[in-house]
Amino acid sequence: MSADAEEGFLIEFHAIGNQVKVSAFDTPSSTEVSIIVPRNTPQHYAASLAIQKLQFILAKNNQNL
Repeated sequence: MSADAEEGFLIEFHAIGNQVKVSAFDTPSSTEVSIIVPRNTPQHYAASLAIQKLQFILAKNNQNL
């Protein structure tokens, strides 16, 4: 659907049938996460969920260093 920069992250939306795959990228660390949401989920809410997941993974990876 679209790509958008939000809070320094790159967000990508890809419609798949009645669902949307939302991917969030952190370019400095080359980290990517994806979630699947229903197609009628508001775009800003889906992006927020993907960013929360990405931030969780980034924090988890930083603890392991």
